[in-house]
Amino acid sequence: MFTLNQLCCERDGRDLFAPLTLGVEAGAYVELLGANGSGKSTLLRTLAGLHCQFSGSYNTVPAVYQGHRLGLDALLTPVENLIWFAGLEGVTLSLERILDALQETGIVTKAYDSCAAMSAGQQRRVAMSRWMLSQRKLWLLDEPLTALDVEAQAVASRIIEEHCASGGAVICATHQPLDLAAKTVLTLMPQAAETSL
Repeated sequence: MFTLNQLCCERDGRDLFAPLTLGVEAGAYVELLGANGSGKSTLLRTLAGLHCQFSGSYNTVPAVYQGHRLGLDALLTPVENLIWFAGLEGVTLSLERILDALQETGIVTKAYDSCAAMSAGQQRRVAMSRWMLSQRKLWLLDEPLTALDVEAQAVASRIIEEHCASGGAVICATHQPLDLAAKTVLTLMPQAAETSL
């Protein structure tokens, strides 16, 4: 799914963490931990092709990236947003499939409401539906549990676990560890010693 070879992300000419060497296969869930400012978000943005200040190298399959901003158009409904996201991947989804995903994330009753009228947690549920509808096997998730209530956190954990069980892979930056039986924890350390896994 992805490999890191002595990868070290930089910001303003400063190394954010010790170089990482890592290979992740299908079915893996990697939890990315570290203090604020340790480079978790920057690493995910790098793997998504959105940050170009780094040394070393990496290789990934096409991925779904969800940063702190969900990428939802507030003026559109969840259905319209999900159609748009699918279009970015060159995929046409049936309305039935979209509604099924919204049902699974517990937001189907808001399917035709403007996202601007939704709470932060409800918008997060729409974003979770996006993961499920994507054709991409690698998910790069930055703090996916933010603003979710306990029930929604359990839904997110289940969706991630099912994705990995079906041959996908997830790398997740979080301050709230997910309760998954099989996971690899990768803690970003300051540039002092090399970190390998």
